[in-house]
Amino acid sequence: MSDIKQFRLPDVGEGLTEADIVKWHVQPGDTVEVNQTIVEIETAKAIVELPCPFDGVVTELMVTEGDTVDVGTPIISVDVAAGSSAVATPVSEPPAQPAALKQDMVPSPDEPGMVSPEEPKRQPVLVGYGVKPGATKRRPRKGQAPVPGQPSAPPAERPGDGGLPLAKPPVRKLAKDLGVDLATITGTGPNGSITRDDVRAAAQPTAAQPAAARPAPSAPAGREERVPVKGVRKATANAMVSSAFTAPHVTEFLQVDVTETMEAVRRLREMPDFAGVRVSPLLLVAKAVLVAAARYPMVNSAWAGDEIVVKHYVNLGIAAATERGLIVPNVKDAHARSLPDLAKALNDLTETARAGRTTPADMSHGTITITNVGVFGVDAGTPIITPGEAAILAFGQVRDMPWVHRGELAIRKVTTLALSFDHRIIDGELGSKFLRDVGAMLEDPLHMLAWS
Repeated sequence: MSDIKQFRLPDVGEGLTEADIVKWHVQPGDTVEVNQTIVEIETAKAIVELPCPFDGVVTELMVTEGDTVDVGTPIISVDVAAGSSAVATPVSEPPAQPAALKQDMVPSPDEPGMVSPEEPKRQPVLVGYGVKPGATKRRPRKGQAPVPGQPSAPPAERPGDGGLPLAKPPVRKLAKDLGVDLATITGTGPNGSITRDDVRAAAQPTAAQPAAARPAPSAPAGREERVPVKGVRKATANAMVSSAFTAPHVTEFLQVDVTETMEAVRRLREMPDFAGVRVSPLLLVAKAVLVAAARYPMVNSAWAGDEIVVKHYVNLGIAAATERGLIVPNVKDAHARSLPDLAKALNDLTETARAGRTTPADMSHGTITITNVGVFGVDAGTPIITPGEAAILAFGQVRDMPWVHRGELAIRKVTTLALSFDHRIIDGELGSKFLRDVGAMLEDPLHMLAWS
């Protein structure tokens, strides 16, 4: 006797209304367990792995990879009766929960992504949170028989669901783009995971490989290619258009001698407090913006129709270019962090963005943004303000340039700063003062101590 339950696409946060189906990790006929990853989805802000909310056997994938699905749409059906009859390993009952907590954890069966209250065998958990209580049971790898009584390996040591090689979603995408089969690669990352460098190395033909055996570059399918605008790219495009046509942009430029800043960066790298943390000039640019925002609070504000919301905290956004497009995660309460803590937060933010693990919450409620165009070898630009903010600072590349220093011509380290601001909130005088002070602190970092 079957008992079919449908899993509906949940709202993964921040009120998002739709998501793209990126990759299924299961197929009809597969046995699934509570909290086993079954699908990767891409929202307007991030790639998210969805776990299964119940045990059973997959009967149908109700949407296909590449589909854009509204929140609340059924995406997979599972026969939970088949799952209960297939379980051979006893599962311990979870500890009793207070009545109020149970009520919170068991919503209506009609709510997206939730389990019905009568779900047998195990108390349901919220999608994406918690672990399954009691013993764990995983499907064996293909071609490998399960060993009775043998404990499961830690999650990081297992291959992906379905026996797939261990690799993060951006690495899988890179392998797909380069035509590399991950199953043929021996990973060099943590716990044997496959890294970008592993994929790139596998994509390069070796010198010993005969020319005839090397794959010929594929010819373009036609004179034109059409790339669907979805996910992060679609959200970014809408946000940029909205910002450009609702906030009157003004951009000012300032060339700055940052020789002393570069020397300060070198010295910081040698300090014990920064051991194990990558220190870059962006750290001192961020600190300068934080100090200047405290001196001119109106720059760290937002337009709200008939009022201006001045924020006495700084959630510092850092624009990041990723394989999925431009995203702007932010360091929460950056104004309250010490310099070593700020350096670590910037490192974590960058690594998370590059790994494709930035969450919607990480990209929400920013107050002012920095975009480091210098990493692309660019001197300056006219950045578009992040929606909901009043200003964005572009930090250009640092170059050796002839500069008049102490009355003499010398070769100095020089960069260009570009500040775009909302002219409804920030007039030319205020914008100029803010930009001038940021520049002054980068010319002489001691100003950061004097003004903070």
